[in-house]
Amino acid sequence: MKARFIKPFDGQHCETTATGTLLKNIGIELSEPLLFGLGQGLGFIFWNMKTMDFPFFGGRIKTDLLTENLVKNLNLELTVNETSSKQKAWENVKRLIDNDKAVGLKLDCYYLDYFSNPFHFAGHYVAIYDYDATHAYLVDTRQQGGKVKTSLESLALARAEKGPMSSKNLYYTIQGSLDDYDLKTALKTAIRNNAKDYLSPAIKNIGYKGILKASSEIIKWFETSKNVEAEFKALASIMEKGGTGGALFRNLYRDFLKESDGILKIDSLKEAYLEFAELAKLWTEVSCLFMKVGETKDRKYLDEASLILKELSEREKSAMEKLSEI
Repeated sequence: MKARFIKPFDGQHCETTATGTLLKNIGIELSEPLLFGLGQGLGFIFWNMKTMDFPFFGGRIKTDLLTENLVKNLNLELTVNETSSKQKAWENVKRLIDNDKAVGLKLDCYYLDYFSNPFHFAGHYVAIYDYDATHAYLVDTRQQGGKVKTSLESLALARAEKGPMSSKNLYYTIQGSLDDYDLKTALKTAIRNNAKDYLSPAIKNIGYKGILKASSEIIKWFETSKNVEAEFKALASIMEKGGTGGALFRNLYRDFLKESDGILKIDSLKEAYLEFAELAKLWTEVSCLFMKVGETKDRKYLDEASLILKELSEREKSAMEKLSEI
């Protein structure tokens, strides 16, 4: 295998890790909180379909948008491609790698060899930087091992999988430099836009309205669940350890606001930082209560979680209203 030079991004969230790796390799190094915040990443979605094993709690904006927002705010160039052909998808990525470009991929993590507890999630992101006759060499999150490898067969299956949040072998590259953006302007724009989008959800299961809806829907789920133990334990684990809707994104946004305050010196940013520090703790409490529901099958823990979700809806709405005026 030809050894290729790569500067891997060390991150907790898959899309910021993949995109951070692409940026790092064109000379742009920003912290993960800044990447998440500049990508206007904070959000919430409650999603439940008959085809799903249990409801989905998502703590960020929908897939594909974070990198798009980030690149736009930094005045960089994003190239995104999709194709239904597995062969064409791989040949195109190989060509980019052979030209010494790191490439972002969106895929279903279920098929990746290095996932110790595989589950279907087609909104997962990795960066690919090399390959040989049998394996692809990737950058994934810190918890998944950072620099990892998977077989070419598993990668092809992961990229082509269909289902919720999936894309057709999506891959992307980023071009630009530090000279292309003004960080202070980008921060203000991202904060205002994220707040306004959060406060104006298109449907009731998104944003603060989605959190409020989830507070009552989880009761219905408990009453109709065929396997309370497995379902609530799985959601608790995915929320907190997988980062879909637990404290991870609130922690990232908290730290983003702290870094932004250090750069912009705006009092309301410091106030928002302190608020999100408390909100993150409440999200961890919700996921812990879901775990207790799974362990005990006791409805009282779910009632507690429901009340906290109602509080979270009100407090996040208030915090974002203040940020919309930055």
